[in-house]
Amino acid sequence: MRAYIFIETKPGTSIEVAKRIKNKVKEVAQADAIYGRFDVIAIIEAPDLESVKEILYNIIEKDPDIIHTETSLVLSHNPRE
Repeated sequence: MRAYIFIETKPGTSIEVAKRIKNKVKEVAQADAIYGRFDVIAIIEAPDLESVKEILYNIIEKDPDIIHTETSLVLSHNPRE
Protein backbone atom coordinates (compact mmCIF):
# COMPACT_ATOMS: atom_id res chain seq x y z
CA MET A 1 0.00 0.00 0.00
CA ARG A 2 1.25 3.45 -0.88
CA ALA A 3 0.37 6.59 1.07
CA TYR A 4 1.27 10.21 0.48
CA ILE A 5 1.74 12.15 3.72
CA PHE A 6 1.47 15.93 3.39
CA ILE A 7 3.14 17.60 6.35
CA GLU A 8 2.99 21.11 7.80
CA THR A 9 6.04 21.93 9.93
CA LYS A 10 7.14 24.67 12.26
CA PRO A 11 8.75 27.56 10.31
CA GLY A 12 12.28 26.84 9.12
CA THR A 13 12.24 23.11 9.92
CA SER A 14 10.99 21.47 6.71
CA ILE A 15 14.38 20.31 5.40
CA GLU A 16 15.34 18.81 8.77
CA VAL A 17 11.95 17.11 9.14
CA ALA A 18 12.25 15.54 5.67
CA LYS A 19 15.75 14.25 6.49
CA ARG A 20 14.63 12.81 9.85
CA ILE A 21 11.68 11.03 8.30
CA LYS A 22 13.86 9.51 5.55
CA ASN A 23 16.44 8.31 8.07
CA LYS A 24 14.05 7.12 10.79
CA VAL A 25 11.40 5.22 8.83
CA LYS A 26 12.48 2.44 6.47
CA GLU A 27 9.04 2.38 4.81
CA VAL A 28 9.49 5.95 3.58
CA ALA A 29 10.30 5.66 -0.12
CA GLN A 30 10.77 9.43 -0.50
CA ALA A 31 10.52 12.54 1.68
CA ASP A 32 11.09 16.04 0.34
CA ALA A 33 10.76 19.60 1.57
CA ILE A 34 8.36 21.43 -0.77
CA TYR A 35 6.84 24.86 -1.37
CA GLY A 36 3.10 25.37 -1.18
CA ARG A 37 0.35 24.65 1.28
CA PHE A 38 2.47 21.93 2.93
CA ASP A 39 6.15 21.93 3.83
CA VAL A 40 7.08 18.25 3.35
CA ILE A 41 5.70 15.36 1.35
CA ALA A 42 6.54 11.78 2.29
CA ILE A 43 5.70 8.65 0.33
CA ILE A 44 5.22 5.53 2.42
CA GLU A 45 5.31 2.01 0.98
CA ALA A 46 3.83 -0.34 3.61
CA PRO A 47 2.24 -3.78 3.47
CA ASP A 48 -1.19 -2.70 4.75
CA LEU A 49 -3.30 0.10 6.20
CA GLU A 50 -2.48 -0.87 9.78
CA SER A 51 1.23 -0.43 9.06
CA VAL A 52 0.60 3.01 7.54
CA LYS A 53 -1.38 3.98 10.65
CA GLU A 54 1.39 2.80 12.99
CA ILE A 55 4.08 4.71 11.06
CA LEU A 56 1.98 7.85 10.92
CA TYR A 57 0.76 7.97 14.52
CA ASN A 58 3.67 6.38 16.36
CA ILE A 59 6.62 7.85 14.47
CA ILE A 60 5.90 10.71 12.08
CA GLU A 61 3.36 12.67 14.11
CA LYS A 62 5.53 12.46 17.23
CA ASP A 63 8.18 14.66 15.60
CA PRO A 64 8.15 17.89 17.64
CA ASP A 65 8.49 20.07 14.52
CA ILE A 66 5.39 18.66 12.82
CA ILE A 67 2.22 20.72 13.24
CA HIS A 68 -0.26 18.88 11.00
CA THR A 69 -0.46 16.01 8.54
CA GLU A 70 -2.87 14.92 5.82
CA THR A 71 -2.73 11.45 4.36
CA SER A 72 -3.83 10.31 0.91
CA LEU A 73 -4.00 6.58 0.21
CA VAL A 74 -3.43 5.25 -3.28
CA LEU A 75 -6.43 3.28 -4.48
CA SER A 76 -5.18 2.10 -7.86
CA HIS A 77 -4.35 -1.53 -8.32
CA ASN A 78 -1.42 -2.74 -10.37
CA PRO A 79 -2.45 -6.01 -12.04
CA ARG A 80 1.18 -7.20 -12.00
CA GLU A 81 1.23 -7.32 -8.18
